Amino acid sequence: MNDSIHDEPENSSGDSSVKMHDLKDVNVLRIYQTGELTVVGFGGQDVPDEVCIAAYRDQLADLVNQVKCKVLAFDLTGVTLIPSGMLGVLTSLRSRVERIELYNPSPDVREVLRMTRLEQLFEIKEVSL
Repeated sequence: MNDSIHDEPENSSGDSSVKMHDLKDVNVLRIYQTGELTVVGFGGQDVPDEVCIAAYRDQLADLVNQVKCKVLAFDLTGVTLIPSGMLGVLTSLRSRVERIELYNPSPDVREVLRMTRLEQLFEIKEVSL
């Protein structure tokens, strides 16, 4: 396991068939850690409105299945805006894992989660990176 979620991705399951960087735009979604706890993030950038939400949903679902993920964590460090479609992706993934954790959401993201009552679906954490 990596000491930092920002280290190079690691395939802790030993399954070399898992391709960690096969997401459509690796400049948007990054995989920091895989296994029962899988951590993905946005590289400290806002999620662009024009991303193909359906493709990310499918790719994240495949990732969850491939690495036998129980906890899916999203590193939101540096992210101030998340498109509503990406919030839908997070919500749809919730039924596929035991828990979804959101790391370091900005005050604006926290407010959106509170207003939409999505904060009840996710475990929100402040983590040092």
